[in-house]
Amino acid sequence: MRPAYRVLAYLIAAEVAIQAAVIVFAMFGLVSWVDDGGVLDKAAVESESLEFEGVVGFMLHAMNGLMVIPLLGLLLLVVSPFARIPGGVKWAAAVLGLIVAQVLLGLFAHEITSLGMLHGLNAFLLFGAALMAGHRARVPSQVEAEGASEPILS
Repeated sequence: MRPAYRVLAYLIAAEVAIQAAVIVFAMFGLVSWVDDGGVLDKAAVESESLEFEGVVGFMLHAMNGLMVIPLLGLLLLVVSPFARIPGGVKWAAAVLGLIVAQVLLGLFAHEITSLGMLHGLNAFLLFGAALMAGHRARVPSQVEAEGASEPILS
């Protein structure tokens, strides 16, 4: 189960990077479209007929953030007790907690736009926590060879 834990943790970190890439792709496409004379208003959004390069980035960001990453976080937490990694359950729980916070910040930022800043900052925390969780899942001989003393948050 250790390899599954490690793969899931690194997949979550990769998904966070993908999230950043697709939302930036969408925003630059939108800005370019507006610069070329496109008009973005409530009617345009509700018509669901917006056509510009990068529009798919908004859909991918939403699907990844609302379905894929939370599922990966749940799977990480489920496998964590079986992986027998010192502090692994705590790191998996922290990753899942950051995912929940990320989803909530993204949803509520539509009403309170300043939460969008926290959504961006929390993504860095989530990325780092997922990388740390994956890093802690190294084989025990690697950890011992580095002279690891007391594990962090174990």
